[in-house]
Amino acid sequence: MDEANNRTLSCDRCSATWKKAGTTHCWSDPRGDRPPQPGNCPSATSSDVVTESFGRYTDGSADAEMARVAAVVEGLCYQPVPGSDTVNARWTRVEDTLAFARLMGYRKIGVATCIGLLDETSRLVSILKGQGFEAESVCCKAGSIDKLELGLAEENKVRPGSFEPACNPIAQARMLNAAGTDLNLIVGLCVGHDILFTKHSDAPVTTLVVKDRVTGHNPVAVLYGQNFYYKRLQSQPVLPDESGY
Repeated sequence: MDEANNRTLSCDRCSATWKKAGTTHCWSDPRGDRPPQPGNCPSATSSDVVTESFGRYTDGSADAEMARVAAVVEGLCYQPVPGSDTVNARWTRVEDTLAFARLMGYRKIGVATCIGLLDETSRLVSILKGQGFEAESVCCKAGSIDKLELGLAEENKVRPGSFEPACNPIAQARMLNAAGTDLNLIVGLCVGHDILFTKHSDAPVTTLVVKDRVTGHNPVAVLYGQNFYYKRLQSQPVLPDESGY
């Protein structure tokens, strides 16, 4: 048995089924013909989890309301093409987020921003205010504490020998908690910093901008280019084992 068949969760393998049949088992009407399930399809191997989790979307809880609104927004962001069974996407991620916040009844929106995206955050805050929301924003470098205080060496800095403040995502979360935000948006926080921010945020969190310095904050470009520009990622370690980090 190959490695892929040994995995517990491997929905990525249904990519081949989708390319061949234009659908997958879980996207097909149970009353009609359906492509077969792969041997480790989670719809079969974790059917109890599927059923129990779905029950939480219909129990009248806050999670249930969020799931309902998310599904409504998903429907709203597409529009049918007259005379065809196809649909067009009509809303951007910004519009999806605004609609979700509005339907959830949120009033105060927090923005946890990277210092490198302050202009983008300023534009976002203008949109939020124009849509009738209150907006609070906190920069990742709030407090201006040198990275050396984290136990890093000078060579770990982007510009060794200069003052370089550390990011403080826990402080960002706590300040937005204190401000009483209903929803927090991540705008370009670094990998790891975004995890810490989400972990310590009292309000629900969604990411509006994923930081990717090389691709203009479009990380999926790497996935489309992995057969040529980024083929190295399939075989070469990003960091060697002896890197010491």
